[in-house]
Amino acid sequence: MYRWLQRLFSGPARAEPSDAPSPALPAAAPSAPVAAPLIRPAVPFDQLDQAGRLYYRWLFDTDSETDLDINAQESGALAALTAIIDSQQSGAALVRRMPGMIPQLLQSLRSDSFSGARLSRTISNDVVLVAAVIRLANSSLAGSGTSISSVEHAVMLIGQEGLRHLITSVAFRPIIDLNSGHFTRTLAPRIWDHSERCAVANRALAESMGIDPFEAFLAGLVQNVGLIVSLRIMDQATKGDKGLGSEMFCAQLVNNARQLTCSIGREWHFPDNVTKAIAEQAGMKKDAIVSPLGRLLTLTDYLGKVRMLVENDRAWPNDPALFGGLPPFAADAYRSLQPIDDAAAR
Repeated sequence: MYRWLQRLFSGPARAEPSDAPSPALPAAAPSAPVAAPLIRPAVPFDQLDQAGRLYYRWLFDTDSETDLDINAQESGALAALTAIIDSQQSGAALVRRMPGMIPQLLQSLRSDSFSGARLSRTISNDVVLVAAVIRLANSSLAGSGTSISSVEHAVMLIGQEGLRHLITSVAFRPIIDLNSGHFTRTLAPRIWDHSERCAVANRALAESMGIDPFEAFLAGLVQNVGLIVSLRIMDQATKGDKGLGSEMFCAQLVNNARQLTCSIGREWHFPDNVTKAIAEQAGMKKDAIVSPLGRLLTLTDYLGKVRMLVENDRAWPNDPALFGGLPPFAADAYRSLQPIDDAAAR
């Protein structure tokens, strides 16, 4: 799966190199691969902890600071999740993804002869893609007084680069069943919104930090896949009981969900840099050392949570306890974490 997604961002296929002989060059001794340097996280530990507690109180709608200890329902949900992690069951099999038309769209996007009509016919076969393409196109026309209802018109307006971004996101977006359990139905859309924002911010900042933009985008997009799978497990374990969300439960849930994400990522053959960066977020400690991609992911994950708290009146936009102690590029990261529709309209 990763291989064709990587090709999605590589642009049109290039011609094979010529068979003409090249000038002889002195043979160079093969060099060992250089490991990425390890550095400190971009956010102080105490701030990470505070933002995490505020975010999960908002996510689970538990305002009380007295809900600290794990209750019986939470123990059962965590036990079910642990059983999945410890078993041989496929974590990837628990993730709902788009059907197999994505590779067909990929091939069209890599073609030197970009055909809006052909792409439109392919996209029109899937109602989820139709809605996503129309929504993105109309968001770019916000305030103009006009709107688009034709898929072909939308495809031409968005262009190849916009479609690459959109289709990659849709390929991994869990299709949330409105008839599913309480936690999946109410929490999954918020979690996926956070993931998409982090992916966009990661990709915007990656190149200036010497990080592969595609790997950065992928890390932000899939970092919460395990958490979304965990919501389905919680729905099954609690059978409709909504009494989850204590501080200790959320801490263990997030840690286990990161492990599940890494397991799924390895099964999908994601690059080591991506799974490593996600793993570094689990159980972050004060003396943690992370990779460059892990540092970027720590920052965008943190600021993504803070921005969503601010937008939902759960945090102040200039709170020094949340915005102090951050690196200079944090301001650019925060701006990049705007709602996806707003970003598309720029």
